[in-house]
Amino acid sequence: MQRLAFKMQLHKGQEAEYKRRHDALWPELETLLKETGIGSYSIFLDSDTNALFGVLTIDDATAMEQLPAHPVMQRWWAYMKDIMDANPDNSPVSTPLQEVFYLP
Repeated sequence: MQRLAFKMQLHKGQEAEYKRRHDALWPELETLLKETGIGSYSIFLDSDTNALFGVLTIDDATAMEQLPAHPVMQRWWAYMKDIMDANPDNSPVSTPLQEVFYLP
């Protein structure tokens, strides 16, 4: 099991909308993430900067490489692009974070 962490940027004033959309996560997206091997996935908000910090566990991190091509993932990104920083392909601008400490 591998743990990955990353940060993204939420647009100011979109905190409640971001939470609302994730509270109503599409079942097909949840299924896709689980089928990809993601076992645990949390996103935290730094309300001072509107930075989002994601942490997930996955059986094999290389499986993440297949997600961008999946139609459900592409639809989700298009759905979210108006409330957060996004790339031209609608994927969120995401910066991997380096783990510097872990207490299992």
